[in-house]
Amino acid sequence: MSHGSSEEGGLSQAAPNVNTQELLDNPTQPVATPRDQVPPTVDEASPSSTSSFEMIDMESGPSPYREVQPHWFFCRLADDNASWVPFSRKDSDKLENASYTGKEQEGEVVIAVEGERYDVRVKERKRYAVYWQQGPTEVRRCTWFYKGDKDTRFMPYPEDFSQRLEEAFMIAVTLNEWKRKLEFPTGETVILHNPKLMMQYQPIGLQDEWVSSPSEQTRPRTVKRGVNNISVEIPDGEPEKVDHLVFMVHGIGPACDLRFRSIIQCVNDFRSASLSLLTSHYKRAEQDGQIGRVEFLPVNWHSALHGDATGVDEDIQRITLPSISRLRHFTNDTLLDLFFYNSPTYCQTIVDTVASEINMLHTLFKKRHSDFNGAVSVVGHSLGSLILFDLLTNQRNGSRKAREAVPSGEPLDLNCDTLQQTLSRLGLQQYLDTLQAENLDLESLALCQDGDLKDLGIPLGPRKKILDYVRKKCLSQAFKTRAVHLPEGLQVPPQMTSNSDGNESSGSTMQQSQFHRAQSVTSAVDYEYFDVGIGQTNGGIAKGQVSIDYPQLAFHPQTFFAFGSPIGMFLTVRGLKHIDPNYSFPTCKSFYNIYHPYDPVAYRLEPMIVTEVDLEPMLIPHHKGRKRMHLELKDSFTRMSMDVLGSLRTAWQSFSRIPVAALPPVDEGDAAREGDLHEIQGVCDEAESSGSAEQAEQPEINVGMLNGGRRIDYVLQEKPIESFNEYLFAIQSHLCYWESEDTALLLLKEIYDKLGVAMEQSQQ
Repeated sequence: MSHGSSEEGGLSQAAPNVNTQELLDNPTQPVATPRDQVPPTVDEASPSSTSSFEMIDMESGPSPYREVQPHWFFCRLADDNASWVPFSRKDSDKLENASYTGKEQEGEVVIAVEGERYDVRVKERKRYAVYWQQGPTEVRRCTWFYKGDKDTRFMPYPEDFSQRLEEAFMIAVTLNEWKRKLEFPTGETVILHNPKLMMQYQPIGLQDEWVSSPSEQTRPRTVKRGVNNISVEIPDGEPEKVDHLVFMVHGIGPACDLRFRSIIQCVNDFRSASLSLLTSHYKRAEQDGQIGRVEFLPVNWHSALHGDATGVDEDIQRITLPSISRLRHFTNDTLLDLFFYNSPTYCQTIVDTVASEINMLHTLFKKRHSDFNGAVSVVGHSLGSLILFDLLTNQRNGSRKAREAVPSGEPLDLNCDTLQQTLSRLGLQQYLDTLQAENLDLESLALCQDGDLKDLGIPLGPRKKILDYVRKKCLSQAFKTRAVHLPEGLQVPPQMTSNSDGNESSGSTMQQSQFHRAQSVTSAVDYEYFDVGIGQTNGGIAKGQVSIDYPQLAFHPQTFFAFGSPIGMFLTVRGLKHIDPNYSFPTCKSFYNIYHPYDPVAYRLEPMIVTEVDLEPMLIPHHKGRKRMHLELKDSFTRMSMDVLGSLRTAWQSFSRIPVAALPPVDEGDAAREGDLHEIQGVCDEAESSGSAEQAEQPEINVGMLNGGRRIDYVLQEKPIESFNEYLFAIQSHLCYWESEDTALLLLKEIYDKLGVAMEQSQQ
């Protein structure tokens, strides 16, 4: 392998000191019985000398040499540790066929693997990611493997080593010649004792310095031929058909779980969980070819925000105190994302990155899967859910696009005018060549400052004219775009105000004041939009949002899933008190708010829609088809307490029906006891009424159109160990969604229910 013998104890890339022709001409060893690809019958912990190997009885009846069956692996780097992972059998067969057919081709041979999320360049032996930024990883055609006593898995030899070992093995089988040493210039030795036992020995100089035991120093490594003789799990591969596409947007920071893994690794785990659940819960539909799979693709915006393009990290680092550096670095790299999103400058960067990344991934996916005709959904975790919420509230449907195509009463449009037309209107045509030489258009010109134009040699007067014109056009369009951000029918109506004379003026005066205020105030939040709720007649969805230009998605999402979402809290902080039940996203008709009960960042949304009823969230079923045991015990204890209180009430009713004549005279003590009994009766009545209310089925309640009238808030079942201490597992609860099978099953059920495929009961 390419990492060298110093890392994995493998052979060096020098040729072994063995002449294969000499082996053919001078066979000197006794005849042995070869048996290709037979599982070893001896312990892998090999002895320290070759004398014990002679005790193994060799079987009679030699079998002919059979070529080893190769399998393709790729190298996975994690925490500076390299591990080799096998491709699926389907992908390995494709790579093997391409390696033979590609020999006759001059150019590179590219094979799509792993659900077409990666491309393998066969001749280069590299694996490249398609949908995200990731360095290329090594690919290897593997036939021979080794493992030491301290290794947990077999590691493949480099291909040239494997080829030389295979040649020596072929000679030994053909000539029945064994126990010949293959020595290498580095001092390493491989001995082929018999077909079942082959060992690699390291020279003393390569042993670990802290190993004191002589037997430990000379302990060899086990060598195996063929992937069938090692313990490795080879996946069968993913279905080629894709039924649904899901984009997953991460929250704050570059890490998405407690293991500090990236969004790419977490989405890979979520995808693997969904594939496993499809096999267990949609087995019949999968066998009948009725369903394929759901593709999940990560959307990364953190790297664009903290990259060199914005320079924000350098600016923050200059003002960061030197003390507690690790904590401050964590704060700057993670927690500050919340403040960046509430900044008009960086909020625009974040939203543009998310939208452009989703649109780019969607276009690329459609290009690689030309036969895909399924729907698309989006998932947001933590802050990512708020980004998607704001993005979806500012999408425009077809009718609104048509209306915006021809803006009324706008003589000039910055997006339609060319640089030449603009300079002609200003009488500054002589500077056209200067600006074009720097590849400046109107969009880039709007980002320029006075010093930039001064460096180009433009005098002060023309500079002021150009910058003033561009600034006014940008502000004018931003003001007109703001009204477009409101959902149709939910715009702020013209408010009647009274002037000093007592006369009422219409909203036109207010609009003029808003326009002039927009020219002078740089705040991104317009407090005129602070109303009482989303979708109300006196307000709209854009209330409290950062005033930016929200881009449009290239598709209409079918469902929006929010994991551990703070949307409810942000809406409340923005001044929203109520969400109109009739409000829905312009282009997305389904919305699920999924959270863990101990998640400190998650908030509910249904109480903002249905205020008159206290609704409990919907409990997400366990993926094995039952409640967790500790929750069942809790329900049992609750029912037992209700039964005890009910028995007390029955006893009290029987006691209260005693005839009055049989009762003794009532004194003060008896009166006090009677009052206590009345209190007990009241408690029993209240407990019974609450118990009966819980036992009775809740009537169907419409919780608004955000999810088409269906429930919105869905809560996961906490694990038994998590119920012992809520605070201890709080942070983990916010990061648990990527590996939650219950969450993945809820997504699959929602997706395939709309495709008319019912979920089967799990047999686990």
